[in-house]
Amino acid sequence: MKKFEIKDHEHSLLPEGKKWKLAWSDEFDGDTLDESKWNFRLNYWGQRFDAWTDKGVYLDGQGNVVFKPVVVDGHLCSSQLQTGGNSFDLLDLDGAIKNRLERRQGNNPWNNQVEIWPLKPLEKAKFAHRYGYYEARVKFQKQPFWWSAFWTQSPTIGASANPEFAGVESDIMENFVNGQLTSGNIYNGYGKQFSEEARVVYPYTDDGEYHRFGMEWNEKEYVFYFDGKEMARSCAPISKVEQFILLSTEIKGYRSDEPKTEWTEEELNDRFICDYVRVFDEVDDEE
Repeated sequence: MKKFEIKDHEHSLLPEGKKWKLAWSDEFDGDTLDESKWNFRLNYWGQRFDAWTDKGVYLDGQGNVVFKPVVVDGHLCSSQLQTGGNSFDLLDLDGAIKNRLERRQGNNPWNNQVEIWPLKPLEKAKFAHRYGYYEARVKFQKQPFWWSAFWTQSPTIGASANPEFAGVESDIMENFVNGQLTSGNIYNGYGKQFSEEARVVYPYTDDGEYHRFGMEWNEKEYVFYFDGKEMARSCAPISKVEQFILLSTEIKGYRSDEPKTEWTEEELNDRFICDYVRVFDEVDDEE
């Protein structure tokens, strides 16, 4: 990997042998989240989700966005930031999506749901992109009651039998368990045809320091990186549609209806921190 210098900020690590230019970024400078770039994901399968809030994120004034657990109406919650959206974000006002109990009576391998991804009209994304190199520099939470992730998602995942045109979910980093990370793709939606590709689990040293995570996405493949080292590679299926970015946390237990009802000050003081999110485009020598 080679360094890409950003004035007055930490450098990026980009794949060798290619020329790159910065296409989009948030350095989280200042003291207010840039809402022209981000919105909050608050709903889950057409219903307001108790574990997600817009109150658990702030900028620390030192160039970081900080996620923290917060108690809202007696529920322990955390936040999910995104630059776009999909049907998760639309409340089921017309009954188009079955209620949560009915969905769990299905026979597919992911949350036992019946439905493939349901679609409604969506607002235009604040940022959506196709191909390039996606990178974040983060410092992990310490407590095991919640997890963090950096990923991209198609607003139409599962809408077509061909994931090249419906898009995929690319999990550049997920940290469910202290000392263990995952990367890889999900495609064909979240119903009966749910599938995975290049999903890997790998260890890391919980040193309390920042770590860089990246994904190169081009017409031929995805390559996932951890601190400049390749961790996984996938050649199919390759999304050919724009996808938006998510930087997220979640309290464990809510999806299985076993939410956390007691918490300590130590848990409430835990933090997941991100220094920057950047997207680079590969450019020709002529440019």
